[in-house]
Amino acid sequence: MWLRQQDHPSYSAAMSRQIVNAICRTFPGAEVSDPWGGGHDAWKVGGKMFACIGSTMPGVSVKTDSVETAQMLIDAGVGVRAPYFHRSWVNLPWSTSKDELRYRLAASYRLVRSGLTKTAQARLDPFE
Repeated sequence: MWLRQQDHPSYSAAMSRQIVNAICRTFPGAEVSDPWGGGHDAWKVGGKMFACIGSTMPGVSVKTDSVETAQMLIDAGVGVRAPYFHRSWVNLPWSTSKDELRYRLAASYRLVRSGLTKTAQARLDPFE
């Protein structure tokens, strides 16, 4: 069983649920929900998830463009395998720097947003 996030050894001020949520909240059309109950923060755009903070595992899981990219990030020590997600997702630990976190969240958001229908994309405000 995992410790509470703030009690986990890898927890640091570099990243927290509050910081992740503050960043994701700035993305056009991004919405948060707890689809499974129990304290998850699932960030979605157009109904498709781009980031998820679990209720027990420390860190945030983000989508990458491929299994190979996810494996490269894991091999480089940037993240770990995101349990319960496709292998193209990685979990960024709480020790991730704020700049890296912002970059990975934005990349995941862009990837998911680009997969929406043209109509759904047109309804969203521009992003960077």
